[in-house]
Amino acid sequence: MKRRSLLAAASAATVMTLGGVGYAAHRRSRNPYYQGPKSDHFDGVRFHSPEQAADKDLAEVIRWQLARQGEAWPKSFPSPFAADKPPERSDALRVALIGHASYLFQVAGRNILVDPVFAKRASPVAFAGPKRVNPPGVAFADLPPIDAVLITHNHYDHLDGPAVARLWQAHQPLIVAPLGNDAILRSYDETMHVEPRDWGESVDLGGGLSVHLVPANHWSARGLNDRRMALWCAYVITGPHGVHYHVGDSGLGDGGIFRAVRERFGAPRLATLPIGAYEPRWFMQPQHMNPHDAVAAVGLLGAEQALGHHWGTFRLTDEGVERPPEALAAALREAGHPEERFLPMRPGQVWTA
Repeated sequence: MKRRSLLAAASAATVMTLGGVGYAAHRRSRNPYYQGPKSDHFDGVRFHSPEQAADKDLAEVIRWQLARQGEAWPKSFPSPFAADKPPERSDALRVALIGHASYLFQVAGRNILVDPVFAKRASPVAFAGPKRVNPPGVAFADLPPIDAVLITHNHYDHLDGPAVARLWQAHQPLIVAPLGNDAILRSYDETMHVEPRDWGESVDLGGGLSVHLVPANHWSARGLNDRRMALWCAYVITGPHGVHYHVGDSGLGDGGIFRAVRERFGAPRLATLPIGAYEPRWFMQPQHMNPHDAVAAVGLLGAEQALGHHWGTFRLTDEGVERPPEALAAALREAGHPEERFLPMRPGQVWTA
């Protein structure tokens, strides 16, 4: 097979898991999204994590694709929970999983969406890419008035541009995103107002709430030629109900990013962490925690309660659809934690403090 054909095949198969592959990144020497000053995590063209792994090259992508022996997923994997119809407001902390890594956080009378994805596919095109195996756990029409939207990074399973544009037109929320993602979001609606922030910066959400951007061991890309040209982050929400730490995607690394959160903000009341899209480990470990890593992160954070997401909706990697909660239960037993301390959330499921 010619190199161009191999490139096309690899790109089509992995565009959602990887968001683009690093072997093409060298072709662009100018960042189309962000032209800010250099920093300790921005070299003038690309961002990098505290423990940035080397970009995967074409040979590694092809090696994974040719050797894939992943478990098949069912065409449908319905949630045991009925679609949630959230209240208009909640003073107490109320967390509903929409699906995959999309949440509705209701707290202190504010309604906050994080990484809202309502598309049928986590993909740049409607005819290919990972397809939903269950509907959103909160229908778009049933959303309460949305005050804020938080975007962790620009991979298609976290940034659904048409959905954010629709939210902007319907609710005019405050939209917060890491540096460079404002340009991407405005490509879906040029009237959209986005507050771009760097790691270490904060935004007032009202109601006594603030959201703080902190590092994650991950990366970004929307295509084949923009890898790490928009920043990615995790969020810490602080307010009258304590500290809530949210990670869209991250590798565990040496645990430094989790220790830093605890040192700066204290042990979280709640941590919402990814537990899926982790096989094969030789490929995914730097960027995606597995359940064992996620339990280790809870220990480093000292989190009182954890909720798990990023599993069971879009097939991105090789593990079977039910493997993440099984592995999570085993990791909790090994660590001596009760299963209720870290719940693998399903679409429509609600947790309240």
